[in-house]
Amino acid sequence: MSTEIYTSPALASFWRIMAIARRHAYVLQRSPHRTFDVVVWPVVDVLLFGSIGVFASTRAQGGGQQVALYLLAGVVLWHVVYQAQIALATGFLEETWSRNVLNLMVTPMREWEYVAGVALFGLVKLVAGVGAVALIAWVAYAFNITAIGLGLVPVAALLLVIGWSIALFVIGLVLRFGSGAEALAWGILFVVMPMSGVFYPVSALPAVLRPIAEALPTTHAFAAGRAFAAGEATPWHELGLALADTVGLTALALGYLGWMLRIFRKRGYVTRYS
Repeated sequence: MSTEIYTSPALASFWRIMAIARRHAYVLQRSPHRTFDVVVWPVVDVLLFGSIGVFASTRAQGGGQQVALYLLAGVVLWHVVYQAQIALATGFLEETWSRNVLNLMVTPMREWEYVAGVALFGLVKLVAGVGAVALIAWVAYAFNITAIGLGLVPVAALLLVIGWSIALFVIGLVLRFGSGAEALAWGILFVVMPMSGVFYPVSALPAVLRPIAEALPTTHAFAAGRAFAAGEATPWHELGLALADTVGLTALALGYLGWMLRIFRKRGYVTRYS
């Protein structure tokens, strides 16, 4: 008489998600140089923009302190987007580099479970990266991000989802166009960054670029972050626009990724990575 073990679908999904998170934890453990994006790059950013802010505050006649505040708050919040996007995008790239995509596709694991597993481990990297930025800003420049208050929590949550959504677009592009699109995993955010008003209001941009900037959810999220940093009233208008744009961006990202997956399977592009 055989014994059968029945596992609920929800529990099976949970263990598959945890297995993917553990797989990527092992990759980081065996390749310490991959911590560059997690620790070294954030520290370089905060030293660069923090020093610019200090210089501006000592030279400016009036609003120098506000410039320094915007720069330091901006670089901390920027790394929420950066770490979320880079963790998810490079997590998938790990599978292409190791020729593991076909192995994943023949398992019972569903696509959303894989994305959830990579995103879960990405949260660990995000906490480490943003924590390093906040710590250096506090130690080197006496800037305590927690002093801004709980208003930054919804801003950070929106930026986290935006980072994941941008990563889904990158994954879709890699599925469709192959390894030639891998550069976007690092480069796409540096196109978004100046358009989002990370360190300055959108009014500082050239007039021709302002309509594009206003359409980005990051623009409104960073505007809300600056308002909280400056001690202003809760910017409900900016938060509402950021939420609406984030929902739209996420829906577009999921739709695009699903479309690229269908093309990937139909045309047999998996042979590129096997």
